[in-house]
Order: sequence, then structure tokens, then C-alpha cells
Amino acid sequence: MPSLPDGLRIYAIGDIHGRADLLAELFELIKREQQERPPAASHLVFLGDYIDRGPDSPGVIEMLLHGLPAGFEADFLMGNHEQLLLDGLDDEAALGLWLANGGLPVIEAYAQAAGSAGRGKADWTRLSDMMPAEHLLFFRSLELSVRYGDYLFVHAGIRPGIALDKQDPHDLLWIRGPFLGHMDSFGVTVVHGHTPVPAPQIHPNRIAIDTGAVFTGRLTALVLEGERRDFLTT
Repeated sequence: MPSLPDGLRIYAIGDIHGRADLLAELFELIKREQQERPPAASHLVFLGDYIDRGPDSPGVIEMLLHGLPAGFEADFLMGNHEQLLLDGLDDEAALGLWLANGGLPVIEAYAQAAGSAGRGKADWTRLSDMMPAEHLLFFRSLELSVRYGDYLFVHAGIRPGIALDKQDPHDLLWIRGPFLGHMDSFGVTVVHGHTPVPAPQIHPNRIAIDTGAVFTGRLTALVLEGERRDFLTT
């Protein structure tokens, strides 16, 4: 049975996609559990896809930067949607792919926060100016994966047969079929989001926790402590 080091509790949080309201609700559930069952040390791992599609991507980033529950350290992983945003900022030719994947609400939300009347796609050219500098720094500083004990945390998954330290960043952000269909051990238990599921799924080699928050209203945290596994869901 995979486990974490003694005295450590980890809350791994799935894809948020601009639902600051659900993130706030999930934080309250975490605080309540902390009060009822205090651990020696608590840690948050966010699996990426903080932005796009939902109504309040800037609000999500503000909460991650300044509104974490007291006493927590955190790892923030890159999702494919954060990479799409950065690609669009760095190369106009990549803008279309980001917009096709739900980027327009991000542009409009940052424009509104900056006091712009909001011109939709046209505001893309000013997005890096409208976006707080610490938000852009946050996006550019995201990690691709992190490991604690017997668990590897990553946004999308890993490619079978490739050593963990040799994985292609594109796979870590985008992979589905080869990873989801793999039945054998990865050498670690992979905790991932990216592919929405109706409810959290525990497989022999992976745990899927993207419960489609932006569409379903269900944002999920996987709670790991020792060999114990639980879930908190809005």
C-alpha cells in the first residue's frame, strides 16, 4: 500500500478552472477537518488548470497567492491551460489554441479587474499589462511534478516505460490514452487531474481527482496521510 512519511498530511486539489467560489468552499472544508483531526504537518498540492472556462480566474490566483489556509505550505503544478496562456502571451500564433480551450473568460476577467470596458479577444494584446505582475510570475514559476513518499503528483499523467526523470513535459501536461489505459505499476502511485471523471477514481497505479468543477460544481481534494486515503468534495 503506498504511503506518505509519518506525520505528513497532503491535500491534493484537482482542476479549478476559474471557480474561485468552489475553491473558497473547499478551503473551508479543509480548515474544518484540520480542526477536527489536527495533523503534525499539512501540505497542499495543486494539480494545475487554475484558469480558463470559469468566471473568476484572477480570483483563483489571488486565493492561491494570498488566501491559503493558515499554516500550510504548498506546491503549485503547471496545467496545460496555464501553458496555453503562456504560449499565447509569448507567441500570437498560439493564441487561437488557447482561446479555443476557454481562454476568453480569462482575458475578460483581467480586463474587468483592470477597469477596462472589456473588448474580449482584442484585450489579449494588453493582457500582460492588465495582469498583476505577481500573477504572471506565478504562472511562469509553476512546477511540472512533485513527489512525496510513494506518490507522484502531476497534472495529466506520465508516459509508461519512461523513467520519471526523463518524462517529456508535454506528456506531463497533456497525456491521456497511453497513461489512462496502462494497467501495470508506474513504480509510484500517480495522482492526477486533466481528465474529468464523475467522482474521484482510485486505480491500482493512479488516482484521478478532476471532477469537472467548472461544469459540475464538484471540486475535489484527495487527502493522504500514512496509508490512509480520503476525499473532500464541494
